[in-house]
Amino acid sequence: MPINCETIEETLHEMEMKLKGVVPEIELRYKAELVFEINQLKTERGAIILGHNYMEPALFHTVPDVVGDSLELSRKAAETECDPIVFCGVEFMAETAKILNPERTVLLPAAKAGCSLAESITAQDVRDLKEKYPGVPVVTYINTYADVKAECDICCTSGNAAKVVESLDTDHIIFLPDEYLAANVARETGKRIIFPTRSGIDLPKEGLQYEMVGWHGRCEVHEKFTVDDIVNARKQFPGVAVLAHPECSPEVVEASDYSGSTRGIIDYVQNLETSHFLLLTECSMADNIIAENPDKEAVRLCSVRCPHMNQITLEDTRDALKYNQYVIEVPEEIRVRALRSVERMLEIG
Repeated sequence: MPINCETIEETLHEMEMKLKGVVPEIELRYKAELVFEINQLKTERGAIILGHNYMEPALFHTVPDVVGDSLELSRKAAETECDPIVFCGVEFMAETAKILNPERTVLLPAAKAGCSLAESITAQDVRDLKEKYPGVPVVTYINTYADVKAECDICCTSGNAAKVVESLDTDHIIFLPDEYLAANVARETGKRIIFPTRSGIDLPKEGLQYEMVGWHGRCEVHEKFTVDDIVNARKQFPGVAVLAHPECSPEVVEASDYSGSTRGIIDYVQNLETSHFLLLTECSMADNIIAENPDKEAVRLCSVRCPHMNQITLEDTRDALKYNQYVIEVPEEIRVRALRSVERMLEIG
């Protein structure tokens, strides 16, 4: 919940109680003023702030009205009556909020907060695949831009991907764009997967034994984690719990103790009997988990910060509310088609 106090001093006190040992004291003193101003502006404007689990701790624990993974935030975006919606996440997330709320102003607190996965595939790529594999339903990871969502049949998140695939009850599925998530879902659902080359899409539909068609997109954060990271952590910290996001490679997921969405990882850590955990995902999330679970300790062997999530700051969140920047727009023809795939995902849960 946001820190809503009547003075900057009270705001600082609440931040120190929550974030001491996670955020340096000198940083808290400076950021308390920003937090106080943001929450005042939010009330004045009747806004809602949505914060993804990868936001830096001084933002994550102070100003969002709702925090969570992309599925949770999509649900809240569909339900809210607040205007404007300030999305502390990356661009495709803010687009999803706009898809669900065409009449409301959606603000992204950064001129550009991209995503390597979203940028790995275009709407034309999807159309080419659909032409190559006619009649095969397309599942698109929510980490894509609106024009790609408009070309697919249903979206999914890392938390419900296998459930979405199984809900289609079909012999063949195109799953885009994350190569590793697709491979992990294929393993979980017992399906065989192929990866056509991007240029030429040269694998024929007939004559191959497969049930899923994937794509060669990867998250620039999660592809950095290796099995060696896990082996080294287990040597140095016997009994450590290893948690991997399903955007990690299948080998890393297989070697981990648990793999799931950011929401699933948070729940898993809260119920851990051991005090040490290794988190193979965006490193700010480890800080956010520690703030909520001071009895737990994250092993800092392979922390990687997402450069795109790192674009969202308290300063820019304030300016988003102050100057109405940066407004997210989705062309109506694309929005209506993308809405169908997003709503189908939300229905499945």
